[in-house]
Amino acid sequence: MTEQALRTSKVFLLPGWLDSGQAHWQSRWEALYGFERVQQDDWQWPRRGDWMARLDEVLQDCSQPAVLVAHSLGCQLVASWAAHSRHTAKVRAAFLAAPPDTERPDTPPQLFNWRPIVRQRLPFASLVVVSSDDPFCSLDRGLGMAADWGSAVRKIGARGHVNGESGLGDWPEGIAWLRELAGDRP
Repeated sequence: MTEQALRTSKVFLLPGWLDSGQAHWQSRWEALYGFERVQQDDWQWPRRGDWMARLDEVLQDCSQPAVLVAHSLGCQLVASWAAHSRHTAKVRAAFLAAPPDTERPDTPPQLFNWRPIVRQRLPFASLVVVSSDDPFCSLDRGLGMAADWGSAVRKIGARGHVNGESGLGDWPEGIAWLRELAGDRP
């Protein structure tokens, strides 16, 4: 982030289903940069409406412009929340890594209530990061979501689900993209 963006933004981490473990870049960014993880009541059986309400609560209590950093189901959360909330002006930008395709036939039953995928254009700047071999979303479907959301795209090659198993470590390239994104105003 630019120095000004660092001083004026609150960065919220939005993990996906089952939360992000210690090796995950979100957990590393939380420790390194002091970003705030949005806690959900149920990581096992995520209910879209509950997760949206929690995000709305957190953002209503925030006095600074927010930057959302989502992974996996957290990306679907951002899209769903933005389509329904009256508080979208509080968000400066959204970094969306590895959005899952919750409409696939092999989607676990815990995620059925995340159908259909919300495809409304996001009302703030956004960047979608996609992997060519994500086991939870084909590249074409990921690019389609990004296009529908009006998001810029970064293709990072074969990096799986862009999670702790992807070998990203502290993911300096990702943080550079986040800094670039947060410095832009929608």
